[in-house]
Amino acid sequence: MAKDEKSRIMNEIVSLCKRRGFVFQSSEIYGGINSCWDFGPLGVELKNNIKRDWWREMVQLRDDVEGLDAAILMHPKVWEASGHISEFTDPLVECLNCHRRFRADEISGDKCPVCGSDKLTEPKMFNLMFKTFIGPVESDENVIYLRPETAQGIYVNYQNVMTTMRQKIPFGIAQIGKAFRNEISPGNFIFRSREFEQMEMQFFVHPDDAERWFEYWRQQRWNWYLSLGIDGGKIHWHQHGPDELAHYAKDAYDIEFDFPFGRKELEGVHNRGDFDLSRHKEFSGKNLEYSDNVSGEKYIPYIIETSGGVDRCALAVLVDAYTVEPEKSNPQKMRTVLKMHPRLSPIKVGVFPLVKKEGMPEIAREIAQELRKKFMVFYDEKDSIGRRYRRQDEAGTPFCVTVDGQTLQDNTVTIRERDTLIQVRTKIDEIAPMIEKYIENWERDKGIF
Repeated sequence: MAKDEKSRIMNEIVSLCKRRGFVFQSSEIYGGINSCWDFGPLGVELKNNIKRDWWREMVQLRDDVEGLDAAILMHPKVWEASGHISEFTDPLVECLNCHRRFRADEISGDKCPVCGSDKLTEPKMFNLMFKTFIGPVESDENVIYLRPETAQGIYVNYQNVMTTMRQKIPFGIAQIGKAFRNEISPGNFIFRSREFEQMEMQFFVHPDDAERWFEYWRQQRWNWYLSLGIDGGKIHWHQHGPDELAHYAKDAYDIEFDFPFGRKELEGVHNRGDFDLSRHKEFSGKNLEYSDNVSGEKYIPYIIETSGGVDRCALAVLVDAYTVEPEKSNPQKMRTVLKMHPRLSPIKVGVFPLVKKEGMPEIAREIAQELRKKFMVFYDEKDSIGRRYRRQDEAGTPFCVTVDGQTLQDNTVTIRERDTLIQVRTKIDEIAPMIEKYIENWERDKGIF
């Protein structure tokens, strides 16, 4: 696919996100703020569905992983111990002509990629953490940081969780939460922003078992993305080479996705060795060794990390689902549809009266109210039925229920399936079971009618 075509598709997706209420520019009425985004009514539902599915997979269905919600603000020593103060930096280059700033690896040759000037500064290291102050006095003693990752909150709580939940090695701690990075050149819509949300799990293991668990979690995380309905041909493994490995990592793989702007990381799976707990033991003075009651062995656990972005996952789902295809009834006309897994769809069912008379709106509202007990529902009675269908197609809604004249006679409705456009009649009390069956058994590009 040509670069211009990929750019066009990405622009269409960004436009759809604004038009249908997935993502808005932050502070838009003031001209916006670069690479900060607000998730609208559909966007927040999509993110919640992704997080809910991840939490179910990583915590609810397992007895060896516990949940945590650590504070965003942590003791400054945490970031000294983790290496973020000394290591969490990017080389920054500024163009003295247009005054744009870039990471050094974004510049090919000695020319500014924006204006073409050769007046570039020498690279200087730039720390990516947001710095602020705690308390009323702005002094060096009161410096504190917004966390650039959620992992450290897990490491400093590993003994608390292990003791209170009576866990033994091997076990994991999972967390979903906000992180903040003062990126030099964020971009590509919600892929890289300064405020984002992570889904991380840290699995504590015996050093001798680290390689086995590393391979286990690689497979588990790959399978999860496939379970979301993402096209398996669009995701790939990338192993970090020696020059790519983070200072803490013994081995690392990224799950990458084919975005219109290139193949980029969705999630990292890392063998972090004993770096993190050893450093926190050193800097805190606390004994973070694990003592095996059976063998009597004492050791610092190795950590296998899985770290994915909620926002990036949402963008991958939107890109993968985005489809423009000819309408079956009129091949000269195109329809835009988000063919995402119905488990992730922000709205599960749209409910419409065919016309605004003869008692149809009243029945439709009753149906919508009943379905809301189980699903997110959108009620709509404006414009033609065709336009209402198209709006829900763009929102990724898998089902549309229409109340018509026959409903008044036999309590049946028309139910339309998003991907195949097939319509059938069903009894009102069978709508919810049908939707539940559909969500459970959905397969890509296949309907149930």
